[in-house]
Amino acid sequence: MDDERAVETAIALACELCALPSVSAHGAGLEEAARCVERLLGESGFQTRVLRAGGSAPAVWGELGGRSPYTLLLYNHYDVQPEDPVDEWVTPPFSPDVRHGRVYARGAADNKGQIATRLAVIRAMRDEQGTLPFSLRWVIEGEEESGSTNFAAIAREHADLLRADAALWEGSSPDAGGRPEISIGFKGVLAFRLDVRTMRTDAHSGSVGVLPNAGWRLLEALDVIRGDSSGSPGWSGFHADVVPPERAAREALDRHGDAWEREMAEAYGVERFVDGVSGRAFRERLCLEPSLNIAGIHTGYSGPGMKTVTPSEASAWLDFRLVPDQRPDELLAALRRRLDEGGCGDVELTVLAAAPPSGIAIDHALVRRVASIATDVAGAQPLIFPMFPGSLPLLTAMDEYVGVPGVSAPDNPIYNGCCFHAPNEHIRVADIALAIRHTRRLLEELHQPPGE
Repeated sequence: MDDERAVETAIALACELCALPSVSAHGAGLEEAARCVERLLGESGFQTRVLRAGGSAPAVWGELGGRSPYTLLLYNHYDVQPEDPVDEWVTPPFSPDVRHGRVYARGAADNKGQIATRLAVIRAMRDEQGTLPFSLRWVIEGEEESGSTNFAAIAREHADLLRADAALWEGSSPDAGGRPEISIGFKGVLAFRLDVRTMRTDAHSGSVGVLPNAGWRLLEALDVIRGDSSGSPGWSGFHADVVPPERAAREALDRHGDAWEREMAEAYGVERFVDGVSGRAFRERLCLEPSLNIAGIHTGYSGPGMKTVTPSEASAWLDFRLVPDQRPDELLAALRRRLDEGGCGDVELTVLAAAPPSGIAIDHALVRRVASIATDVAGAQPLIFPMFPGSLPLLTAMDEYVGVPGVSAPDNPIYNGCCFHAPNEHIRVADIALAIRHTRRLLEELHQPPGE
């Protein structure tokens, strides 16, 4: 394969995809993005279909036959996070810009860059070989950034189209030292919004001594559910269902060493992590322990200058990350009880996304095969994430209706400093080249037992 040409193809495709403002939280631009994805798959030789369930955004499905009956399912998503705050972007978020060896745009890292990379490899292999060594199925959804709300219905109705011998989810990447990373599990999620209303309308701030301020009321509710400074929810019984991690999971994280810690400190410009955590405790807090995050708060006035107002409404957006065997439905019920018992029964609680943790065993044959290929490509033993800190909500539906084993292989052109979900999101051209090498080897050899 001409790697340089494949990189150029991937950059061009990434720019085409990233120019589409497919923000699932806004519900806009998804139809156009899906049509673009379907066209690109069709131009790459796939037979395509659009899958829907109820009022879902379109999920694009494709199938490309190969020389072997072995079938691999690929998963990606074309939707992206909101672009706010826009004024912190150096270039407009939906005007892809290639500069200083990087591709800047919303969605470049999460997850359109990998769609482009996989397409570039598939096109190059078909040009060289005519057909691929084995068959591919590919599903690219449009609601991942909103919790894959309708993916369960899609998987239930179209399970036959998603079945395969193995799956590669949205991929991972090498660490800063070049060691490939493989994620075999993902934390669960319960994302929710708190809403408070204390008056019929806002009031002059001089009246705050007698009128209830929604902002203060929201802070009281947050304090009820807040845990310690580590972000772990702290009420009694929250950890009751947490299954202690197996020894193999702890040993897998120990092999990471301190590289991950150093890379994150540099990427985010922090001198000290929460509670001064480091070493094994740092890794286990990220991967093996539940957490609670405040993603956003809004109340009153936040424009230029000053507005002396006592707000009547306040909202907060939060998300739990869950570990085995925590269940989001049980946590939701416990959360509601916690608010009620803490005197916050007036606080409205709305679920935004929910999924339990999911993954496969470290000694699974697919893990061993992907690790063997990654070692050959990178010249280094891969690092295993037994439970990645993020979530892939679709895995709940895949586990229930399809049952295909899957992992995140190091075939994604990303790194810790990509500014995921933040202004100036980007990928590096050098990482595209490396992801292309990993992707090609996976598509050439994944169907073969180790040693062949």
